[in-house]
Amino acid sequence: MPLYSVIQHNEKTKILVWKIEESLSDFGDIFLTEKSRQRIANMKSESHIKGFLAVRKLLNEAALSDEDLFYTEDGKPHLKNGQVISISHSFDFSVIAISDNTIGIDIEKNREKIKRIATKFVDKESSYLKQEKLVEQLTVIWGAKESLFKIHPDGGLLFKQHLPIDKFDLDHKKTKGYILKEPFNESYDVYFESFFGYTMVYATNEIKLDE
Repeated sequence: MPLYSVIQHNEKTKILVWKIEESLSDFGDIFLTEKSRQRIANMKSESHIKGFLAVRKLLNEAALSDEDLFYTEDGKPHLKNGQVISISHSFDFSVIAISDNTIGIDIEKNREKIKRIATKFVDKESSYLKQEKLVEQLTVIWGAKESLFKIHPDGGLLFKQHLPIDKFDLDHKKTKGYILKEPFNESYDVYFESFFGYTMVYATNEIKLDE
């Protein structure tokens, strides 16, 4: 089940999800730039390599290639055609978001260990957490804040202080998130999906970057 899902969020935004079931040899037909080959050579984790290669598979599904992707010094990915791209992978899944609008995406495996680090990223959100769905809620909050962090151009954000997330219902799959760090004061729509014990979250607004 390689290409797991394509979500056409709207005419300007597409989310692509890859479920990694391949062996490393199954990825042998992917075109890679020399820079990408060097990056893989320095990776020690097979899981990380597969996640990296699955992202290139997703680029192909979007009629793009590794050559269309580049990274700036801050580590953020960009597309040569001017569209916005955001990338994430976790264990068995890789995801990309491609848009004409600002967007950030994250995918995380739902794990009990997130409870132990909750105090590092949860602030006002603690007022609406429910014990019976704590792992799922915390994973949405973390993914939302990670997505917003990827959107912010300058870094220096504190997850507790600068990235509040509104109360949400897990069944509604939508909430609001904010970047509140001067001179930034912006709100974003946050969407989330759960599948196979993973939570995917993406944050976007509908303002085109050149407007």
